[in-house]
Amino acid sequence: ATTPRQMDKINGVLCGGVVVTFALLLVFASGSVKVENLNQSNWSAVPDSIPVIALAFVYHNIVPVITTSLEGDLAKVRKAILLGTGIPLMMFLAWDAVILGQIPPGTPFGDPLALLRETDPLVGPLIEVFSLLAISTSFIGFVLGLTEFISDLLKMPVNAKARIPYIATLAPPLILAILFPDIFFKALDFAGVFGVLVLFGIIPGAMAWNNRYSDVRGALSSVRDEVPGGKISLAFIIGSASFIIISDIFDRLSGAL
Repeated sequence: ATTPRQMDKINGVLCGGVVVTFALLLVFASGSVKVENLNQSNWSAVPDSIPVIALAFVYHNIVPVITTSLEGDLAKVRKAILLGTGIPLMMFLAWDAVILGQIPPGTPFGDPLALLRETDPLVGPLIEVFSLLAISTSFIGFVLGLTEFISDLLKMPVNAKARIPYIATLAPPLILAILFPDIFFKALDFAGVFGVLVLFGIIPGAMAWNNRYSDVRGALSSVRDEVPGGKISLAFIIGSASFIIISDIFDRLSGAL
């Protein structure tokens, strides 16, 4: 059986493979990029991209795993979060630049992967390898985070012998994938707007607000507030997530009428 620490090491190797294949993709696909094509913009498409952006930068569920792995060292945890956010951000921007840089203004936008495959014969296999590695690293990260959460909820040890947390983590998505093989794309938009922004936007902000400013803080009264900004930063987090959710609800209702 594989322990969480071993899975973490495996995930590290796979992440290295993601970086290498991504760099090769950029090298082979960037030959057809034209800088003038990057001057075009379509701000009306921004609202539709928010669910994808929200899902792409979800890592909050593995923060407890990171904290445990780094033995609660706050400086290391902050560094891991900043690098873990910054590196994917740079990769997303580079990926978008390579794709958009090949599309002349006014050209109908089709399948971006099909467009990349036309640039070089090696791009197709690289896309397949990169996609497999990216899915694997994301899957392992979510498994580690969710199994630790379930283990803590059920007051069970976090190790390879505790099968119930792994069954509770893997069985539901497996059953859904078998019964509804096309559910991923249908659920993507809903999960990005409602699931992610509620679970990782509104609820954490509300919890932090309650722990900081409630009349009775209890055991947390001696805990220092590590995230700066006070009520302003928390209000911004909660307000931004709420605004996006409410806006999406209105858009859905107006589209249905």
